[in-house]
Amino acid sequence: MSDAVIIKTRKFKRNPLLARKQMVVDVIHPGRANVSKDELAELLAGMYKADSKLTIPFGFRTKFGGGKSTGFCLIYDNQESMIKFEPKHRMVRKGLTEKKEQSRKAIKEAKNKGLKVRGTGRRTAKHKAKRAGGDD
Repeated sequence: MSDAVIIKTRKFKRNPLLARKQMVVDVIHPGRANVSKDELAELLAGMYKADSKLTIPFGFRTKFGGGKSTGFCLIYDNQESMIKFEPKHRMVRKGLTEKKEQSRKAIKEAKNKGLKVRGTGRRTAKHKAKRAGGDD
């Protein structure tokens, strides 16, 4: 198995409002099925002189026939902005937060309770129902 991996970035954008750099990443990996996200995070952090803990690659798809994958990468300036702006499911994958276990029944009850409330109170009612359902 060849360990040669070539990384090319395109559509690079510096996003100061969200305190991050964002880009599309093309990975050429002949002889390998794919490249792990941890390995990609380390390589991209090295390319942009950043911390690999603040580098989040996601959404990779391997091209038909293999050998090339394309995805997206975000490199945050600091941990606070990453925690503030990054979706919870990607934080769980990265190991920064714990996944909140909730049964299907609790999720559906919260959804239906939120649908019964009208106006601006809908969001708070849904949130309260989730918390009540998750504590069981």
